[in-house]
Amino acid sequence: MTRRLAEVATKVGMSEATVSRVLNGKPGVSEATRKAVLTALDVLGYERPTRLRGNRARLVGLVLPELQNPIFPAFAEVVGGALAQQGFTSVLCTRTVGGVSESDYVDLLLSQHVSGMVFAGGMYAQRDASHEHYERILERRLPAVLVNAAVEHLGFPQVSCDDVAAAQMAAGHLRALGHERIGMILGPPDHMPSRRRMDAFAAYAGVHGLEFTGDSVEHTMFSLEGGHAAAARLLRRGFTGFVCGGDLLALGAVRAARRAGLLVPQDVSVIGYDDSALMNCTEPPLTTVRQPIEAMGRAAVDLLIAQIDAVAVPGDELLFEPELVVRASTAPANRRAVMV
Repeated sequence: MTRRLAEVATKVGMSEATVSRVLNGKPGVSEATRKAVLTALDVLGYERPTRLRGNRARLVGLVLPELQNPIFPAFAEVVGGALAQQGFTSVLCTRTVGGVSESDYVDLLLSQHVSGMVFAGGMYAQRDASHEHYERILERRLPAVLVNAAVEHLGFPQVSCDDVAAAQMAAGHLRALGHERIGMILGPPDHMPSRRRMDAFAAYAGVHGLEFTGDSVEHTMFSLEGGHAAAARLLRRGFTGFVCGGDLLALGAVRAARRAGLLVPQDVSVIGYDDSALMNCTEPPLTTVRQPIEAMGRAAVDLLIAQIDAVAVPGDELLFEPELVVRASTAPANRRAVMV
């Protein structure tokens, strides 16, 4: 704050006390002085205080990777509704292949002087991705919240579903059904939630005597096609239970089993993750680990509003307990060998 005051005061040729009065909305300064200070803030790259941003201060950027995965529209609905209740309007930004990137959206939102940003499924969760645009948000001291497992060096408040609990629930369910060869279908190797679930599964397997090697895991993109290809490889290795990192991956695994002439759940059991829309209407209805999207979305908004209001927020990641939703895609293990 002291550095900012000094730089702005030097830029406009005024005292730091005058600049402070403008930034704190105090009376006794002319409109010309006020405009000069605000212009200097913009030129120097500092974020205006919320009360001095005009109507744009009521905007919050909601940055998502896509809308094809039903979990993201569901999250957007929760966050948008919670923001509206607080008098804010969400600006939905979704990445496009070969088009607007997450970094581009951050620059756009910063140029519009939004009050804050909420990210879900962003590049912050990938260890090897570029994180420079997050550094720009930190430099501007703009309120922001990340949803689900960020790389360690980013200092934003976080709201996450407990990946350790999720992996243990899924593994425990398949183990209780008698599955001894359980494979995992996860996102890219540098994806932090996937890494946390894999590490948790490995620890669980070690304690309970389940097989777990490098051949037990397939990394792929989060898509139906990625799940199909990964499951086909695991099926050729004789795995009978699949723990998937997303519902779309799980649906791809079901399709791979059917293409191989196998039945779900009679021959192969499949567990998804998210419990996104219509998973109870698939054939068979999908057993999945449910993220508490309603609670997580509202918590993310609460953390954001607290930052906007200059209230201290927890430095630790807020973890929310998932729920195993058992449907018809899992069943007791078929003891006959499954080799494709």
